[in-house]
Amino acid sequence: MDLQANNDNYPRICSEVGLTCETCTAATARNLAAVCKGLRGKAVTQLFVQIYPNSACSPMHSYFAAEYRDASTELRTELMTELATDRPAAPVSSRREVMFARPRAMAAVA
Repeated sequence: MDLQANNDNYPRICSEVGLTCETCTAATARNLAAVCKGLRGKAVTQLFVQIYPNSACSPMHSYFAAEYRDASTELRTELMTELATDRPAAPVSSRREVMFARPRAMAAVA
């Protein structure tokens, strides 16, 4: 099979298994945002090209970048909300009290 012919069929192959370009890139961008937080534009672009090397996918770059930014913002907001609600009212001492201790065997050395 000719490699070029396979590349030309790439979007068709995806649609045959039920994927749209939007669904595919949005899901990948959201997963990337969960794993790699705070990427700048150039890094997002480089990762897009590495994840989607097929030229048929290249028109989805701006959609992917927008989905990454949206997902990053949502995750950041969720994290800040969790931190705000889970934070104890009074500062917790960094020193912990011993609740129980196992007896230690001691041996005399002469």
